Amino acid sequence: MPAPPPAVRTATAADEIPLGELDRRNWSPRYAVHPRPVPPYAPFFDAAHLPADHLVAELDGLGVVGFIRVVPPTGLPSHAHVRAVHGLVVDERARRRGVARALLEAACERARQKGAQRMTLRVLGPNRPARELYGALGFLVEGVLPGEFLLDGEYVDDVLMGRPLAQP
Repeated sequence: MPAPPPAVRTATAADEIPLGELDRRNWSPRYAVHPRPVPPYAPFFDAAHLPADHLVAELDGLGVVGFIRVVPPTGLPSHAHVRAVHGLVVDERARRRGVARALLEAACERARQKGAQRMTLRVLGPNRPARELYGALGFLVEGVLPGEFLLDGEYVDDVLMGRPLAQP
């Protein structure tokens, strides 16, 4: 019998500590362009990253196992029809169980219901599993910034991807 899918919901202020811990526990130079977090840790939520900007995934027996942060890419009225993924984390314990897919699908649907026409994201070139998942969900490579980041002594491409949010 297949495992039940993750439950996806909007984050609340009560998720501050579990999401911060999840984010720090799963930090990796394979996925992150910012330095490894060190104490004292910054708050997970702040004025630019509100609970309402996050969807949270939960799995029976594991609790909170992932989140996605989706925000307008700028404050420009001419850009208001676009939403951008500014973070997607899945706990190592829950990988390959449909969590990232469920979060992305829910985020795209929520953005579409709120009037967005496009979803964009950025992913590091070597992160092939993420790029394949995004491609399977209709995201296309729209640009590549070669060698944009220097991570662990290697220059890494920044891959820009996007997809329309029109009802299929």
